[in-house]
Amino acid sequence: MKRWIPWIAVAIVVAVVAAGALRAIAARKAQQQIASSARAERVVMEVAPGEVFALRSRELTLGIPVSGAVRAVQSATIKARVAGELQDLNLREGDAVHAGQVVARIDATETQARVRQAQQQADAARAQVAISQRQFDNNQALVAQGFISKTALDTSQASLDAAKASYQAGVAAADVARKSLADTVLKSPIDGFVSQRLVQNGERVAVDARILEVVDLSKLEVEALVPAADAAQVRVGQTASLQLEGTHDGLQARVVRISPSAQTGTRAVPVYLAIDNTTALPGLRQGVYLQGTLAAGTQQALAVPLDAVRTDQAEPYLQVAESGQVAHHVVRLGARTLMDGATWVAVQGVAEGAQVLAARVGALPVGTALRLPEPTSQPPAAAPALPQATAASAAH
Repeated sequence: MKRWIPWIAVAIVVAVVAAGALRAIAARKAQQQIASSARAERVVMEVAPGEVFALRSRELTLGIPVSGAVRAVQSATIKARVAGELQDLNLREGDAVHAGQVVARIDATETQARVRQAQQQADAARAQVAISQRQFDNNQALVAQGFISKTALDTSQASLDAAKASYQAGVAAADVARKSLADTVLKSPIDGFVSQRLVQNGERVAVDARILEVVDLSKLEVEALVPAADAAQVRVGQTASLQLEGTHDGLQARVVRISPSAQTGTRAVPVYLAIDNTTALPGLRQGVYLQGTLAAGTQQALAVPLDAVRTDQAEPYLQVAESGQVAHHVVRLGARTLMDGATWVAVQGVAEGAQVLAARVGALPVGTALRLPEPTSQPPAAAPALPQATAASAAH
């Protein structure tokens, strides 16, 4: 009996160890199941309304991307026409002016003296004409009576002609002096606003010195440079949708002129777009930058907002919800256009009706489980962006 006691003790120890091991294995499996369940719960992506939309065919307005600075159709640079000290310049940037309004003066002291001098010289010349005329008349009578020769009469005639010429020169000089006096008063040639003040009162300005810049904001246009490859599609009368850089605000413009020649450096063709409603955008001023699309036809195609296209892989793709999971579909991009303040792009490679995930969802691995809301065909609002392709891209 004593021989079996060690074996019994060993068996008991083995049984205890085995039981502990079984309990540990069971606990580990339970923990793994709990962790697996937790992971399964974590990978289910809750998609909010507006973060998924059904792919639909849309009418895209094919366009040529354009951009350029706004400029006033009418502007004027007020310059000094005579040299002198600037006076009475009280306007500053932003002040309104009217056509014919006096905006400044040049000190007229010297000019007034020149006017008096020229007028006195003209008066003296006129007096000399009167003297020469009387001398000529007297000589005519003396020649008729035979008291003087014909040569003396010719001499008095020449003196009279010279006096008349001197008088005419004096009158012209007086007119020039009076014109210079009038030029000391500086007036605005157009209605508008002061865009730049270039000098200060008391400065001595030279002839042709720039004093003020005035712009008429009632008529504005955009000078846009169009690539030569797209210029053939531009016609007078075409419309363009433009946006103020950095905002969602838009306006319409139309082509009014096309330059007959391309620029030497860029080979781009200047196109001029008239802005009919200059109050459409708050803060629309000369010099601000506008960008947008010049309409060049339409195309029916499956389209998505450009920011829904993922580009973090070798080829562009869309994230699509299929059977409750994320799938990646490589797409081919086509024509682009600007709609509702965002850039849209035509896509090929995904069937119509596919549930496309919006850009705000972010990049998700293939197979990620999804919990979707009710489907909608309206994509979420996208951030505004510039069109990055022309109407010619629709052919590719």
